Amino acid sequence: MRRSLVSVFVLSSLLLAGLWAYLAFRNTPPAAEPVVASFDDCVSAGNPVMESYPRQCQANGITYTEEVSPPPGPDLANELIVVASPSPNSEIQSPLTIIGQARGTWYFEASFPVELRNAEGTVIAQKPAQAKSDWMTTNFVSFEITLTFPVQTPGSTGSLILRKDNPSGLPENENFILIPVIFK
Repeated sequence: MRRSLVSVFVLSSLLLAGLWAYLAFRNTPPAAEPVVASFDDCVSAGNPVMESYPRQCQANGITYTEEVSPPPGPDLANELIVVASPSPNSEIQSPLTIIGQARGTWYFEASFPVELRNAEGTVIAQKPAQAKSDWMTTNFVSFEITLTFPVQTPGSTGSLILRKDNPSGLPENENFILIPVIFK
């Protein structure tokens, strides 16, 4: 009889302790997920960092890209791409040679897309521009490309578009420059 009283007491104590724990913790809100609004927040929250340049971190289905400042340099330090030829609103004809420099981050696998559009917006020539040296840098890398295109109405306008190569397809990685041109 004494054993059964001890057993009842132990079982009752365990039952009361379990009931107390249940009541004490049932209204405790779950730990809030850290707010992620930037690359640094994403890294601080413990999310993995992708080995890319610039680095990227993904949280809650959103990709955050590390902001990378270009290295200090001459007057062009804040530019990503500089086209020496043709200049805006210059007269062009086929074949058209485009010469310039772009930061290595503008390229992917040593190239980036270039297209020429007529006044109606129709692509009349397109081709990838190739880096003339090592593109895996944040420094400027020279490029030169020659486009051939059909004769256009003299005096009509067009657009030369040099796009940052964006293999990810993510809109936040899109960038381009548009140079207005006039056909001879």
